[in-house]
Amino acid sequence: MRVLLIGVGTVGESIARLAAAHPWCEQLVLADYDTARAETLQAVLGGDADRFPVEPIDARDRAAVAALARRHRSDLVMNAVDPQFVMSIFEGALEAGTNYMDMACSLSAPHPTDPLHTPGLKLGDEQFARHDDWVGAGRLAVLGMGMDPGLADLFVRYAADHLFDEIHEVHVRDGGDLTIPGYAFAPVFSIWTTIEECLNPPIEWDGERNGWITTEPFSAPELFPFPEGVGPMECVNVEHEEVLLVPRHISGLRRVTFKYALGADFIDKLKTIRDLGLHRTDKVLVKGVEVSPRDVLAAITPDPITLGNRMVGRAIVGTWVIGQKDGRPREVFLYQNADAQETWRRYGVQVVGWQTGFNPVVAMELLATGAWSGTGVLGPEAFDADPYLAIMDRDGMHWAMVEMEPGAHRPT
Repeated sequence: MRVLLIGVGTVGESIARLAAAHPWCEQLVLADYDTARAETLQAVLGGDADRFPVEPIDARDRAAVAALARRHRSDLVMNAVDPQFVMSIFEGALEAGTNYMDMACSLSAPHPTDPLHTPGLKLGDEQFARHDDWVGAGRLAVLGMGMDPGLADLFVRYAADHLFDEIHEVHVRDGGDLTIPGYAFAPVFSIWTTIEECLNPPIEWDGERNGWITTEPFSAPELFPFPEGVGPMECVNVEHEEVLLVPRHISGLRRVTFKYALGADFIDKLKTIRDLGLHRTDKVLVKGVEVSPRDVLAAITPDPITLGNRMVGRAIVGTWVIGQKDGRPREVFLYQNADAQETWRRYGVQVVGWQTGFNPVVAMELLATGAWSGTGVLGPEAFDADPYLAIMDRDGMHWAMVEMEPGAHRPT
């Protein structure tokens, strides 16, 4: 497979390091606006300029994306940049006649008059609107193929295929005891993405209404009992793609939610950023220079790619599935657990970047071997989870499941 990787930051680096080890990866183009960063990564991968060529790219330029994909005869465009660039890369891949994969969907926009109850433009809406065009082109766009969304969605597919006769509720929970000593505020992934998903109105699937609803940011706190000794952590509502993706392929769901264990201090800092207007993307004039407040914040916030060796603790992401098996209530939590120091020792990359980045690499292998196929715009749960989890087992990537006592914990 010939892959055009756009973005070699925290997650892009992980994708490149992992994909480079596999024979199915014939070529991996390292495209970024920062070619120095791409050249450093090329050297880490062995310096093979034919297998890992470096290319400058403006991710906002659809035509440039298409031209680069055509020039390198890429089979797949892998989007590893901030979600603000999703549509230009997505459209560029379609224009080039190649397949596409991302780890986050096109951005949402709040409802103009009732943002805390009614969705406006939802995550992924712009991409799913192009489904028929991708089908007509005979090409595949796989959306949300990271950790969450991504593996979290495949856990639902696995549960539907093997563990339940009926699934009633799906609740993705993201937590752990990960810390970065010495930093008062250091998001573990892009500050752009952090702001988008944490400060936008969260979304839920409401089966009684057969549709989606929104609520207030950081709403409905609940204590979720994370496994492997992490224990109960307070999780709150955050906007996330799983809620939009899962109901498209798993029928009969009464409720789907996503909650994140952000911590009170982190939430307070995000609220301060919002209250000061530092989350804004429109430009303001400062001493004769136009600058976006969010760009300023990104410039002064530690780059997540530089923090890998300083992180300690674990990141646990999983899917709590509630339903019935053989006429009896059943609840399970399927999850992936990654230890920061172990990940750094084994792979030399930051833990959240690895936890996100290994997933598209597994998916690319399944596409390269023909185990996964299709046309149109599809989410992870549209595909068979069995060969995916088999590759994780083969490569020593952790995943596990715990049975939960039905009714002992209830999502708020």
